[in-house]
Amino acid sequence: MSKQTYSIIIGSGSYIPKHVVPNQDFINNEFYGPDGLKLTKSNQVIIDQFEQITGIRERRYVTDDLLTSDIAALAALEAISSAKIDGETLDYIIVAHNFGDVTANSSHSDMVPALASRVKNQLGIVNPDTVVYDLPFGCAGWLQGLIQADGYIRSGDAKKVLIIGAETLSRICDPHDRDSMIYADGAGAVILAAIESEEPVGIIAHKSKSYANELTYVLKMAKSAQPGYMEDRLFLKMQGRKLYEHVLKLVPAIIKECIAKAGLSIDDMDKLLIHQANNKMDEAVLKQLYELYDLKSTSVDIMPMTISWLGNSSVATLPTLYDLIERNKFEGQSFTPGKMIVFASVGAGVNLNSVVYRIPFNEQMSN
Repeated sequence: MSKQTYSIIIGSGSYIPKHVVPNQDFINNEFYGPDGLKLTKSNQVIIDQFEQITGIRERRYVTDDLLTSDIAALAALEAISSAKIDGETLDYIIVAHNFGDVTANSSHSDMVPALASRVKNQLGIVNPDTVVYDLPFGCAGWLQGLIQADGYIRSGDAKKVLIIGAETLSRICDPHDRDSMIYADGAGAVILAAIESEEPVGIIAHKSKSYANELTYVLKMAKSAQPGYMEDRLFLKMQGRKLYEHVLKLVPAIIKECIAKAGLSIDDMDKLLIHQANNKMDEAVLKQLYELYDLKSTSVDIMPMTISWLGNSSVATLPTLYDLIERNKFEGQSFTPGKMIVFASVGAGVNLNSVVYRIPFNEQMSN
């Protein structure tokens, strides 16, 4: 059997902000509904119901001195170090984000130069052949970057690609919208590298979809829920119920399609690494996925979750989750060489994607 080129992850890193924000920190917020009217329920009831539905007990915010590009660079440094490579050998740096650099207490989104250029500069990489660019694709951006990097590697255009997901959602969420409790900050990164192998390894299959129809604006920027609050600013807004209903249909379907594209079955999946959006929603996605295979029961242990203590950090959730498991920082979770894991994410646009990945053996990692 002749060897083929595959893409494997040879290093990972993450930046988890130091500022811990528990749910009780929202006890004195004034929450309004989309109709502009103040919610009549007490904040304690709102917080308790929020935790029951989302599973979020706390989240992380960056300190005022840090920007999205800063934490992206910190995660990238860890990934480069763990991969034991010289950053000058990178062919591409892809930075997935959606809001650019937003300073503390500001409404201004700074995206010029590209965050990827700022990260390259912070890393001290001077090689002009290290091509860098940003990727806005909603919360599915980091996984889409992984898919694009795989394309570069399989075509022979690249040998090593750094893919980063970073976001500071704390700076664009509305303090008068209860959905603001969902959002968090963070960054994660991986190094994807080429390997020649007779057996399929690393990225085996991938699938992406975009639903720019009636779902286009279920996530968008809009005025605060409180009339008159910071009229010059726009905040992230979500039609949660509508998004939830469609996620339960679309995400299980694309995962099944991706698994089939890999020539595999649900029985081959050792872990599902899914975008940490909402605990109740992700558990429902898993249940729906198994029902597509006419299987009625499954264990949630196959789907490790960080949302309870990290919240939803958009493009950073998946690479952070991978890094925590890979570096033995997630109790009770580990990757088994030769086993299949499935990545899946969904976000604004509405964009969604999935990747089937076979964990390489140690001897393959050293090749």
